[in-house]
Amino acid sequence: MYATMTSSSASVYSPKNSSSMYRQIGIETGVGGASPHQLVGLLLNGALEAIAQARGAIQSGQVEVKCKAISKAVGIVDEGLKACLDLKSGGTLAANLNDLYGYVTMRLTHANLHSDDQALEECANLLSPLRDAWAAIGSDANEQERATYLKGLKA
Repeated sequence: MYATMTSSSASVYSPKNSSSMYRQIGIETGVGGASPHQLVGLLLNGALEAIAQARGAIQSGQVEVKCKAISKAVGIVDEGLKACLDLKSGGTLAANLNDLYGYVTMRLTHANLHSDDQALEECANLLSPLRDAWAAIGSDANEQERATYLKGLKA
């Protein structure tokens, strides 16, 4: 699934929804000037950070902290990443991401109910490659824009 992602894959997300959902879930760092692609990256990072916090809370027996962190992760995945997918024009990639985000939300809920660190690890292992691939798409797009710009200067 990840190998098929290109710079045009960013269209699976609706820019309007990702920006508003990002603000609603309370992760405001860098939102103002961020592109839709950057917003998705911030959401993925936020979900992974919340999962890491929840894992630490489970290990230290802090039930309230665990619940808050997992609730934050669920909100990011369900209300941020999943809700802003453009299922009409995103094709198979958007449908696969929708299914993945649904599964991650279900596992996060399970982890919250059962203080299951392995379920949280699974969620992190599912989202980390996606985050890395998404970041690589952004880097590739930036390099292409820079090369085009520099080529224009030489002409």
